[in-house]
Amino acid sequence: MKDIQSQPDGRNIPINRVGIKNLKHPIRVLDKANKIQDTVATISMYVDLPHTDKGTHMSRFVELLSTFHTNISYKEFSRILSQMKHHLNAQTSHIEIDFPFFIAKKAPVTASVGMMDYRCKIVAKSSASNKVDLILEVFVPISSVCPCSKEISVYGAHNQRGEVHLRTRSNSLVWLEDMIHLVEKCASCEIYSVLKRKDEKYVTEHAYNNAKFVEDIARDIVLELKQRTDIIWFTVSVENFESIHNHSAYAYISSE
Repeated sequence: MKDIQSQPDGRNIPINRVGIKNLKHPIRVLDKANKIQDTVATISMYVDLPHTDKGTHMSRFVELLSTFHTNISYKEFSRILSQMKHHLNAQTSHIEIDFPFFIAKKAPVTASVGMMDYRCKIVAKSSASNKVDLILEVFVPISSVCPCSKEISVYGAHNQRGEVHLRTRSNSLVWLEDMIHLVEKCASCEIYSVLKRKDEKYVTEHAYNNAKFVEDIARDIVLELKQRTDIIWFTVSVENFESIHNHSAYAYISSE
């Protein structure tokens, strides 16, 4: 049959990234407590397309991914990226794997256990010189209490949920749980899935006694990251979904 994608293109316009986006696929990720965790990822895969080619072969992305089954690990990324370039005659390749990661978390007083889900993402790319770049991302829900509100109020202070988006490059394996816990301890208080009354009392009072602006949370996370020799690059963004304003509060820090 005629291969339309392989036909020449006369418009002389290269494409930076072309491929498939938002494919659901089962994967297995490393779990510090349980060794392996099964989850379902949303995967996007791209390669470059030279100006001479009309199109890429979309089915090859899915076929290639299927050969790895669920075994998509740190060690496999170089091989996946290399095979993408080989099978699609490309100079560069790019893959994004977005997935929920679950941690069994105990309430602070009663130790009641509930499962917390955290959005995690791995972004990897291979250059024309075969240099592989890998970025690990975690999205961590937090709570914060406003120091200004606490200071000016006779009693009480406004509090809200927020989210920290942490991106890191490292020179060795970094556990997802470690990055999540690093972020959580820098918030006014952590978020839990199960809280009894004793736990609610604790988290309310703990957050009140640990009031922080988004600026405080971002800076505290950076101080923690700088103590780690395995983290070689990072960005930290903190967003508070304000409870008494019609806007969010936001802070961003990059190591560059």
